[in-house]
Order: sequence, then C-alpha cells, then structure tokens
Amino acid sequence: MKQTKLWIIAVILFYCSALSIVSCKSHRHPIVITHTESEHVPQAPDYSDTTMWVKVDGDRDGTGADVFYIVSTWEKDWQTGDGQVSHYADVWNPEHRRHMGIEINGVADYMSRGNRFYAPFYRHSTIDGFVTLNEDTISRRTRLAMRDVCEAFDHFEQHRDKKRPLILVGFSQGGMAVVELLKHIDDETYAQLAAAYVLGYKVTPDDTLTCHHIRPAQGEADTGVTICYNTVKDVKYVKSVIAATCIGINPVNWTTDDTPALLHDSITVTLSPQYHVLVVEGYPGTEYRPYKDFINVGDIHSCEPWLYKDCLEQNFTVRTRAWREKHLLK
Repeated sequence: MKQTKLWIIAVILFYCSALSIVSCKSHRHPIVITHTESEHVPQAPDYSDTTMWVKVDGDRDGTGADVFYIVSTWEKDWQTGDGQVSHYADVWNPEHRRHMGIEINGVADYMSRGNRFYAPFYRHSTIDGFVTLNEDTISRRTRLAMRDVCEAFDHFEQHRDKKRPLILVGFSQGGMAVVELLKHIDDETYAQLAAAYVLGYKVTPDDTLTCHHIRPAQGEADTGVTICYNTVKDVKYVKSVIAATCIGINPVNWTTDDTPALLHDSITVTLSPQYHVLVVEGYPGTEYRPYKDFINVGDIHSCEPWLYKDCLEQNFTVRTRAWREKHLLK
C-alpha cells in the first residue's frame, strides 16, 4: 500500500512538473503545448539578449508611458534542411526578424513619440494555421507564441519602472496576445495599465467572463480599459476567427454607438453596435492585397495599425495623462 501511494505521488509530481514547463508564469492561466514529431519547433527566445527586442526611447521629459507592442503574423509555413515543417517564426533567423521589424519599426515611429517603446520578437504562429479557419488548429498552434509573449512581458515587467503607466498594444496575432496578457498579469500589474489596445482581433464573451482585467473602453480617457476594433467595408465581411468580437469602440470619435466619424476629411468610420466592428466608407484599402481569400477581402484587416495611427498616438497621450492624474503623478 505504501509503495502504491508513493507511485501515485510520483506520477502527480511528474505531471505538475511537466505542466509548469509549458505554462506562462501565471499559474491561473497555464498554456499547455503539444507538438507532433514531424514539426520543427525553433529555438526559444532568450529575452535577456538584446537581439530579441526593438526598443525606442522617445520619452524625453519622463511623463510618457511604457508601450509594450506585439507584432502580427509575418511568416508562412517553412521547412528545415531535413524536410521538417515549422509552423512558427524563428526568432534567431535574421530574415524572420527583419520581416517582423518592418511592422515593429513602422508602428514605433508614432507609438514611441513621448513614450518608451518595447517590442519582443517571438515565435509567432504562421499564417497557414489561421487560413484553416479552424479555431482548434489556431488555438493549438498559437500556444507556443502566447507563451513566448508572456515570458517576454515578464522579463520586461521585471526590469521597468513600475511607477510609469503601462500600455499594451498588439495587431492581429499580436492582438490575440494582448488578450492573453490581460489573463496572465496579476492585479498589481493591472493597476499599472493605462490601456490595452487589441487591433484587428477579437475579444470573446468567454474572455470577458474569465478575465476581470478586460474592461471595455467607454470613451476617450478611461483607464485600465481594453480598446478593440476591426475594420470592414460591410458587416457581411466579418471573419469569425479574427473579428467576431463582443466589444468595440470607434477610435476616431471614441464612441461605442453608431455615431459616424470623419477621418482624413474623406473617410467615414461608423461602429456597428451589433457586430462591434468599424464600417468604413470612402476608403477602398486597395494598397492591401487579398491573401488566399482570407484577409483584405471585404475586410481591411491590414490597415488597423496604420489608418488610425494619428488617433492612436493622440489617445496614448490622453490615457497616459489620465492615468497619471488618477495616480497623482506628473
């Protein structure tokens, strides 16, 4: 009987140990990862290595925020020399980092103005998983990416000045990562949050029920809130695996109703209260080519960090100031 009990305890300890290896550091929201033998999993990032980061300090007077940005999807499935398929970006591959850097440096150009900007490279899931339109496949293939982002954030949080307001931003798969980070962080870290921006991805009812850190933004200056938007030409073009969201706000006029807003003097942006997405008129988005009948087909997915960049830059300042006033900081 004693040997049987010891065997049961050993089995339990083994599984607990295995689970801790493949989880974010938050014990409340473990991320369990499995791979097939035929898959190639690239080497994990080392976030103490400066190669794994893009950092831009644009906060000259110390009154800005710390912006943590998560890049979107840039790689397709690729093969190793021995024929193994990889569903993940390789952060140690200079070409993969260069691809991610195109977007990161582009958004840093405006997100770092008055702020300190940080963006990690991570083993994001390739576009091929999303093209399947299968939620189970997407969930399974993005677990590794979400774990990387959690570990990058933990490193970032450990070394930053926690008296400064925090802004989380991510586009597409990066928007998914923002939602996962809101589940991952503890209440102390959440108290530092000026706002979280989910650009071109969804927040589901289950997300809001299981994570009390997700509070939908109601206006221009509320803090500790989540901003979420997706852009389409018509609601019939909503892609469920990306944009079937339960919250949304218009980043031009910061309303949650269907009051239209004028952008760049020629584009009308209206939030659909039923679908929580932005419907645009006067903007064809033709600079973004359709991809495999998946994105930029009726939706204008690729525009999200760029079309509203002036609105986002200004709103970072507004919410940062509001957070500092709330916490009596200058």
